[in-house]
Amino acid sequence: MSSASIWEATIKKRLGKLDVDLSLITTSLEKEGFLELPVRISHTLQTLELPEIHRDPFDRILIAQAISEPLRFVTADCTLQKYSELIELI
Repeated sequence: MSSASIWEATIKKRLGKLDVDLSLITTSLEKEGFLELPVRISHTLQTLELPEIHRDPFDRILIAQAISEPLRFVTADCTLQKYSELIELI
């Protein structure tokens, strides 16, 4: 689980765009065995290699993490599939 996802959720919660208990979510993720993926310098540099398909900085860092590690990135946003075969649409 990328730390960027939780960061984005905290911003949306503060803006009133998301009504969730982030402590419960993070506790549940840890309990289920998810590992935290921090944002590394290599991930930020990978964003420079991404084409300008999508401008959302959180989506771009998540995609860069998936490509750098490599890991599957699961999303409902079909636009993001254009970045890599590692992007999995649900």
